[in-house]
This record gives sequence, structure tokens and C-alpha cells, in this order.
Amino acid sequence: MSNLEVGQRIPEVRVTPDKYLTIRYAGASGDFNPIHVDEEFARAVGLPGRILHGLWTMAQVARAQTEAAGGPEHLKRLSVQFRGMGVPEQEVLVTGTVRERRDGRLVIDTVAEQGEKQIIRNAEAELAP
Repeated sequence: MSNLEVGQRIPEVRVTPDKYLTIRYAGASGDFNPIHVDEEFARAVGLPGRILHGLWTMAQVARAQTEAAGGPEHLKRLSVQFRGMGVPEQEVLVTGTVRERRDGRLVIDTVAEQGEKQIIRNAEAELAP
């Protein structure tokens, strides 16, 4: 992590959730909201189909930070804004840039996108050496 400098981009994280991810994640998280697990229900309420859990998407943002920093022990704070819906079987791209060094920590601005749509934006992480 010591090689990250202000203005530098952290390595991208690209992940394509498979079509069963929302069902597995529902079991892991306990969030069985039908918009995540029932294709017909999701379409009936106007969605394109089952949508990703926001917390799964946030986990990909956290993953990008911990990979850039060299391990989860370096991630000290993470805040995100959920701004769109992600869907299975389409790549999620997480990018970030070091905004500043504050009190010995790096502050990283991060976005998660799917296609041309930001599904998490204004994410801010603090990494400590």
C-alpha cells in the first residue's frame, strides 16, 4: 500500500455475477426479498429481472480496497451510496482513485459500474498502512 500516491488509480476489480449469485447470496445474507430470488416477481414489479443485493455490490467495492491495500486489515472505513440496480450475468467494474492522504490514511474515491450505469457511486474508503 505504501506505493499508492494521491491521484493514482487503484487496480480495477472486474467480476461477472453468475445467474445464481442472488440466490446463493440470499442464503448467505438472510435477505430473501423476492426481487433478488424470484425472476417472475421481479419482472411483475417492473424490474428487468432479479437484481443484485446492494450489499454484495458493496462487498466488491470493499474487495477492491483490500486488494489495493494488501489485505482486509488495512480497510478502516467504507461508505457508499447505492445509486442503481445491478443484474446477474453482466460484468461489474470497480474503479477507484486516491483522493488524499489524511492523518496517515489514504482516502480512496470509488465507483462500481455495470455497463454505462453507476450502481455505487460516491464511495469513500480509508486505508491505513
